[in-house]
Amino acid sequence: MLKQNTLGGSFTLHGKGLHTGLNLVVTFNPAPENFGYKIQRIDLPDEPIIDAVAENVVETTRGTVLAKGDARCSTVEHALAALYALGVDNCLIQVNGPEVPILDGSAEIYVENIRRVGVVEQNAPKDYYIVHKKIEVRDDESGSIITILPDEQFSITAMIAFQSKVLSSQFATLDDMCLFEKEIAPARTFCFVREIEMMLAAGLIKGGDLDNAIVIYEQPKTQEELDHLADRIGAPHHEASELGFLQPKPLVWENEPARHKLLDIIGDMALIGKPIKGRIIATRPGHTVNNKFARLMRKEIRAHKVQAPFYDPNKAPVMDINRIRHLLPHRYPMLFVDKVIEMDANSIVGVKNVTGNEPFFQGHFPSEPVMPGVVLIEALAQTGGLLVLSNLEEPEKHSTYFLRIDNAKFTQKVVPGDTLLFKAAFTAPFRHNIAQMHGYVFVGENIVAEANLVAQVIKND
Repeated sequence: MLKQNTLGGSFTLHGKGLHTGLNLVVTFNPAPENFGYKIQRIDLPDEPIIDAVAENVVETTRGTVLAKGDARCSTVEHALAALYALGVDNCLIQVNGPEVPILDGSAEIYVENIRRVGVVEQNAPKDYYIVHKKIEVRDDESGSIITILPDEQFSITAMIAFQSKVLSSQFATLDDMCLFEKEIAPARTFCFVREIEMMLAAGLIKGGDLDNAIVIYEQPKTQEELDHLADRIGAPHHEASELGFLQPKPLVWENEPARHKLLDIIGDMALIGKPIKGRIIATRPGHTVNNKFARLMRKEIRAHKVQAPFYDPNKAPVMDINRIRHLLPHRYPMLFVDKVIEMDANSIVGVKNVTGNEPFFQGHFPSEPVMPGVVLIEALAQTGGLLVLSNLEEPEKHSTYFLRIDNAKFTQKVVPGDTLLFKAAFTAPFRHNIAQMHGYVFVGENIVAEANLVAQVIKND
C-alpha cells in the first residue's frame, strides 16, 4: 500500500510576482498526514490559511487564483504541479504577498528544491480516487473539452490550437509522472504580443519579462508600435518584420507551449484534493475549464466518499475457493466468500456471487428474496478473517471469533443476481490476538452495508 508523503524539510524561494511585480518570498514546509495543500498569507493580520481546493478558486483569467475571505493568492499552479507530480501529498505554503513568484515561468525550480530537501513517507495510506467511467466537461464558448477515462495510473494528453502563424496546433503527452521532472517541469508559460497591451491595460503582468515567459510575435506591428511595447516591459527591441519567438532563451522543445499547458493541468488537478488514477485528454485546455473539471471531480468524489474496489472478473484471484477453504473452517451453508481479488498487509477485498439458490432465501423471504443483514456482516467478517489468518503460521490451526460488532449500517437490500464486494481493513495494529477492522459491502459502486468488527484469534485445541 502506497503511503502519503510530505517534504523532508522546508525551502524558501525569492522572486517577483508575474502580475503584481512585487518582490515575494515563498516557503514550502512539511505538513502532517491528511493535511493536503494549504497556502498561508503571512503578510496579513492573523496569517489566514487558504485550502488549496477547487471550490476556493475565484478567478481563472490569467492563472489560478485562490481565496478565503479577503485573503487571495494567485499563480499557484506551477508550484502545485511540482508537488503533485513528485508525490508530495501534504505541504504548507507560506507567502508574503498576493501571489506566488513566477520565477522562470516553469516548475523546474520547484522540482529542484523538492529534490534537494527530499520527500518523506508518512504512515497514512495515499487515498487515490480511481476513475471507473468516462467523465467530461465542455466549455462551448472556448471550445475546450476535458475528458478523463479509466487508466491504471495518472496520465495526460493536452492538445492546443491557436489562430496563429507561429503557434497553431500542438500536443503533448505524459504517460508516467516519473517523467514530469525532465519532460514537463522546464516548460515555460507563454503569451502572444497581441495580448500584452490588454494585460498591461488591465493592470496585469507588472512582473512579466522575457526571462519568465515565452513571447510569441505572430501579427505584424509597425516598428514604432513594437518598440513602444518592448520599452513598456523592459525588453530589447526586435525587428518588426521578423515573426517568431522573442525571448532570448530558445524553446526547450518545439512543443514547449503544449507541454506548459499540460503542466498547468496538473497544477489545477492538484486542487481536486486526492491523487487520481485515470487518463485525462484535454482539448484547448485553460484554467477556466480546468477548474470546472476539478470541481466536477470533487463532486464525484463526495458522491462516492468510499470508493468501491475495481473488480475485473477476467483477472486471476489472489485466493480461490480452495485456498479459502484451507484457511477458513466454514463450510456449506455458512461459507460466504467465493474468492479474494486484492490483499495487502492492511486490507483485503473479497467477492461473493449471490444466486437464487442460497438456502436462506427459502425463509427470507419466500415471496421477496432478500439477503439477511446478519449474513452480510458474517461474510464481511469472513473476508477480514482471511486477511488475519493469511499472516499467521499454520493458519489452519487457528479460528477467529466475534468479540464485538459496532455501528452496523444497511443502506440497500441485496437480492439474487448481485455480486458483492467485501472490503475490510485494519483500524489498529493486530496485537494480543485481537483484530480490529472496519469493513464495507458494495454492490456495484454503492455501499450496501458497513460495520466495525472486533475479533479474537484463537489456536484450536
